[in-house]
Amino acid sequence: MRCFDEQERQIVRTLIRNPRCSDNRISTLTGVPVRTVSRKRARLEQEDILFYYAAVDMQAQGTGRFATQHMLTIKFKLGITRSQIVQEIRSEPNVANVFSELIRDSYIAEVDGHIALVMVVEGESDSDVAESVQGKIIPSLQKNHGEDSIQEMQTIRLLDPIRRLHNYLPMVNTQAGFIVESWPDDAIFVE
Repeated sequence: MRCFDEQERQIVRTLIRNPRCSDNRISTLTGVPVRTVSRKRARLEQEDILFYYAAVDMQAQGTGRFATQHMLTIKFKLGITRSQIVQEIRSEPNVANVFSELIRDSYIAEVDGHIALVMVVEGESDSDVAESVQGKIIPSLQKNHGEDSIQEMQTIRLLDPIRRLHNYLPMVNTQAGFIVESWPDDAIFVE
């Protein structure tokens, strides 16, 4: 287990508030010397603890590209392993193009002793999601693991996000893509 020291906590809290902060700005805000900020930030990145990415809201309040999201749980029959799923993902040509449009998030999971995929699929309508799942995602999984590979599938229609990445509460503390300045530091989870 990797425990943060107090300087790392300050650096990470500042980056959670605004991931675009420069090392100089972090130093000014935290009082941690800029060379220490640079060194510690680089180490957190090299250790694959700190990640940066841009998220585009494709729902109605964002670009309006998609009107609905469904969370799917696809449970595989016994005997299909995590490593088989990982290998399939690495070799599936649609992962890079078609599935990046359909699937917002996806995870390998375990459900009642079975390997499962959990994914959030976006679409223009509920029927559009069903068409994508039945016409593209399921056939791809069956092609790679056999016609009888899927034991069960559940779907839940998602309405609104409440919390993301521990600290981002879009309805409460996020404005223009950042945590609002008035949000207290001790309410930002870092441990």
